[in-house]
Amino acid sequence: MAEKKYLNKGAFMTEVDKMIVVDEEHLDIVEDPVIKEKIKAQLEVKLPVDPDKVLIRLEYVGVCGSDVHYFHDGRCGTFKVEKDRDIPFMLGHECAGTVVEVGANVKDLKPGDRVCCEPGITCGKCEFCKSGHYNLCKDVIFWATPPVQGCYMKYVPFQADLCFKLPEGMSTKAGAMVEPFATGMYAAEKGEITVGNTVVILGSGCIGLMTMMACKARGASKIIVCDLEDIRLAKAKELGADFVINSGKEDPLAKIQELTDGRGPDVVFETAGSKFTIAQTSHIARRGGLIVLVGMSAEEEITYNFGQVMAKELRIKSLFRYVNMFPKSVATAGSGLAPLEKVATHEYALKDIQQAFEDSVNKKNEVVKAVIKIDD
Repeated sequence: MAEKKYLNKGAFMTEVDKMIVVDEEHLDIVEDPVIKEKIKAQLEVKLPVDPDKVLIRLEYVGVCGSDVHYFHDGRCGTFKVEKDRDIPFMLGHECAGTVVEVGANVKDLKPGDRVCCEPGITCGKCEFCKSGHYNLCKDVIFWATPPVQGCYMKYVPFQADLCFKLPEGMSTKAGAMVEPFATGMYAAEKGEITVGNTVVILGSGCIGLMTMMACKARGASKIIVCDLEDIRLAKAKELGADFVINSGKEDPLAKIQELTDGRGPDVVFETAGSKFTIAQTSHIARRGGLIVLVGMSAEEEITYNFGQVMAKELRIKSLFRYVNMFPKSVATAGSGLAPLEKVATHEYALKDIQQAFEDSVNKKNEVVKAVIKIDD
């Protein structure tokens, strides 16, 4: 019997601000022979699937802020897309779909299962992996982090133990939102959020919204969200924020003091990655409060008022990605406590991925979160 064949297609970054969509039957649209061979190798679906992997027919992949940075700037933080090494470069790491093939050793998944993927494969042997801090593994292989390719394609093989079943009633579109929600859940855990807490979240982009919903699910009683864009603040209000502040129209520090009766919040989350909002955190937090730095700034060194930190005996925590958050995130979203699908404001077909990225760069006042639908 002939081996089953899956015809694949995917989106590739060929230079800064340029993306192309290619399928295996139309590779001739790629003129550069070197790039064509690299795309051909990336799209090839090898059968049988490796023993510990599954083959997933992806249905939705999110557009993350890091994807946008790589697309538009060619880099994100210390990670850089290098032309000779990485191009053509496939972005994307927030995904969900349906299992179509399973490896010989896979027992917990079967064809037809709908799953989301935790996109980082760690070594399992280093000090950090063994101590439960696998997010700090130096040898992690993380989708769409150069030189590792991402998953903007129809079929992708992946480690079965990093695929998590979606409960009935939870869409694969919501499943693609689990990865950023895991960051929000980890932030809320780092923030020690519990019933009765007052929280301020600086930034109402995707990660800010995910952090807000995670705090809500953990019992925060008053959540104040600050941003410069009214559309993002409207989305925060829709998803459960108690108060929203447009920091471009009124003084956020004064308004937060008013809303907290002069006390200040128990926890301040900085999710925008802006040097300005990072600098605000020590002024906003209450005495003895906690600051959690979630957003990653483009500037590695930032002026910060440590006089406020010392005088108010503040604690500062940071985080990098997440640790063991996918099961909790799936369960929380599946229970209805976090309507992840509502975070996505714009949906694009794979063929329109160039437009999706251009809109994410140029229409920040309209696009809160874009997702790509991997259609037939």
